[in-house]
Amino acid sequence: MNNFNLHTPTRILFGKNAIADLPAQIPADSRVLITWGGGSVKKTGVLDQVYQALAGVDVLEFGGIEPNPTYETLMKAVDIVRKENVTFLLAVGGGSVLDGTKFIAAAARYPAELDPWHILQTYGRDINAAVPMGSVLTLPATGSESNQGAVISRRATGDKQAFKSPFVQPVFAILDPVYTYTLPPRQVANGVVDAFVHTIEQYLTYPVNAKVQDRFAEGLLLTLIEEGPKALKEPENYDVRANVMWAATMALNGLIGAGVPQDWATHMLGHELTAMHGLDHAQTLAIVLPALLNEKREQKREKLLQYAERVWNIREGGEEARIDAAIDATRHFFEQMGTPTRLSAWDLDGSTIPALLAKLEEHGMTQLGEHKDITLEVSRRIYEAAR
Repeated sequence: MNNFNLHTPTRILFGKNAIADLPAQIPADSRVLITWGGGSVKKTGVLDQVYQALAGVDVLEFGGIEPNPTYETLMKAVDIVRKENVTFLLAVGGGSVLDGTKFIAAAARYPAELDPWHILQTYGRDINAAVPMGSVLTLPATGSESNQGAVISRRATGDKQAFKSPFVQPVFAILDPVYTYTLPPRQVANGVVDAFVHTIEQYLTYPVNAKVQDRFAEGLLLTLIEEGPKALKEPENYDVRANVMWAATMALNGLIGAGVPQDWATHMLGHELTAMHGLDHAQTLAIVLPALLNEKREQKREKLLQYAERVWNIREGGEEARIDAAIDATRHFFEQMGTPTRLSAWDLDGSTIPALLAKLEEHGMTQLGEHKDITLEVSRRIYEAAR
């Protein structure tokens, strides 16, 4: 096991009616900006519950944060935070609202003479302050409610980039599984696939004898495999929704990634597909991952065999056959969730692969993976295999 420094300070308030504890989480005399997305929190009544819980608190509101939140939209909220002296941000929604709010938090305290897009260009390394924030989660998927990362897009340049900073770690997260009952099937599927791939990218690399992390990761994968399809069939099954919600949070709060090598190449290749073609984030992960696992089967051999045995109970046949079966099982699971695993399913024929590679190069994504050996040529082969 490698050395690690793990600090996960987000307070999790989990369960039915957890929102009742919201007032106690926000400092007295705060000026709060509530951020939300496309309006589902209004239709479902979640936003009303937030306002009821914050009765007597000085509250402002900013809605319209998109899936794959854009710099252009978020900068409007940054202006509000600065002009109105907002002292606390409350994200109400899913991972996109949370990611966008993290950027708002950092950009509002960024030096006025600098373009806040610089935050993305430096991966957040020069963030020295941020407006504190919390969240009321309505879509389990990204784990953004209890980590330091975010991904932001910029319409003007067609970019989608990530940043990370301890200054934007949420102070608290309210997780009520009941809020997920009304999610459309597509969003349920996206959340399960996203959490699954988050887990894979911290697990399916090479062994470092990190038994605790491995078994935690395998437990999350098994939970998502068992409960994901049930979440589609039984949308108001509280126990199913609770397990999916908690699995998504645990998949990317730092715990399973502590002390182990990580491979985020699937995400990097997927980000370019989203930026260029507008596919949902999880949809791109389902396309890229099976092709990437096959391409890197030699480098990932030991963990692929472990994955085959412990997660998919594949024990018969030679090593190559077991690896093939594990990759096929992964692909089948994504398809079972209603998430296609080929570019062709989205009417993409691969003709934009050169442009995708050019964007990877522009963003410095030329040595990806746990061994830094996924070059542009390897990325080309992965994209082509995913057609």
